[in-house]
Parts: sequence; C-alpha cells; structure tokens
Amino acid sequence: MRLKVIACNSLSREVYYTAALSPHTVDVELLDRSLHEEPARLHEALQAAIDATDSTRYDTIVLGLALCSNATADLVAPAIPLVLPRAHDCITLMLGSRQRYNSGFRNNPGTYYYTIGWIERAGMDKERITTEGKEAREKIYREYVEKFGEDNARYLMEVLHSWHKNYNLAAFITSPVPQLKALEGPAKDKVRELADEHGWAYEEAEGDLSLFRKLLFGDWNEDEFLVIPPGQRTVPSYDELVIRCSV
Repeated sequence: MRLKVIACNSLSREVYYTAALSPHTVDVELLDRSLHEEPARLHEALQAAIDATDSTRYDTIVLGLALCSNATADLVAPAIPLVLPRAHDCITLMLGSRQRYNSGFRNNPGTYYYTIGWIERAGMDKERITTEGKEAREKIYREYVEKFGEDNARYLMEVLHSWHKNYNLAAFITSPVPQLKALEGPAKDKVRELADEHGWAYEEAEGDLSLFRKLLFGDWNEDEFLVIPPGQRTVPSYDELVIRCSV
C-alpha cells in the first residue's frame, strides 16, 4: 500500500521515524505549525494538500493531525480514502491514546503540554509573550490598534496577558523516539523556566508511539481512527469518537 501522509511539522520527527519502520511506502508532506493559530487557514492548507494528491499514485491519504479546533472538519478526498485519528489535538497522538489524554485532563484540566517538536517549531512564542519587555508589548499593542482599532486592541492585550492564569501545570511529553532522549535536555530546561515564570508546577509524561504506528502501519481500528470513503466529508461528532463522516 502507498500512503500520502499530511502532518503538522511539530510531529515531523515522530512521523518520519514511524514512516521509516512502516511496511508500506510512505510519502510525507508537512504543514507549518503556525497554521494552528488560525484554524481556517489550516483547513484551507489541508484541503489544498488533499486536492493536490495524485490519486493514481496513492491508495490512501493519512492525516497526522487531530480535530485541531475543527480545522480537519469538512474535509473531503474526492478519489481515494482519507484516514485521521479520532482525537481533539496532537497531544493525544503524543500520549498514544485518547483514553490517556482524557485521564490527564480529568486529573488536571489546567495542564499545558509541551513536546520537543512543538518547541523546535517556535511553539513557545505565545507562552513567552507575557514575559517580554515593555517595548515588545507596546509594539504588539500598536499592531493591534492598526488592525482592529483601539478598543479591540485593549481587549486583545488583556486576553493575551491573562490566558496563562487558566493553567497551573507545564507537562513535558518526552519523545517516544528513543534516539531523541539525548536531545531533550535544553527543551525541558525551557519548559521548567517558563513554568517558574508563570508559577506553574512542572512534570514529565512518557511519550507513546502507539497511534503513530497504527496510523502509518494501516492498523485503522474504528475506535481510534476514522476512515472516510471517497467523496464523503469529515464532521465533528461531539462525542467520545470526536469525528465522523457525512455524505
């Protein structure tokens, strides 16, 4: 079987590692992590990548993403099946199961997760913004005023500098790729430093390749993956299964 994988570049190390072990022929296309900041743009990029896939060359398109703020809703592959994990975000992929993600959320809903891939792809920019100096904050404010007007700019700055109050724990997910263990030290230090800045606790969670392996090995059981026939669309299910398909 020949698979076309479209994935977030914050998962690139795990995707490429698993692709190298897969019994199938796997080609990978990465989308920039920053697209997550605007789900509509991420959706457009995903649909464009799907539309550009040569259906005579591949048997299936596989998404290395989750629902991601509904960015993967209303996607359609015209000619070949589309497969994606039943997950709300990429943290589920890194933890290896939806059940493990749900358990962590129940135990501490104020957890902000980090991975080496997220940090490498500048995923800490939002978290750092609240600790930048006065000059940087004023620059951001002026940009907001120009784009959205003064009243909206003040509101956006309030939100920007208060979001971290909703969290109390920074959890670093260690990479499930064995060769990356030696590279994680600096990333962990950054997360510990940020946790101290915000007054959060810090802990580590072991990463798990289970969902990556199933996704790229073609083990698409119905509980963990949605297989969408050609021509049907993805639709959020608003239940435990996260997403479904609709004609």
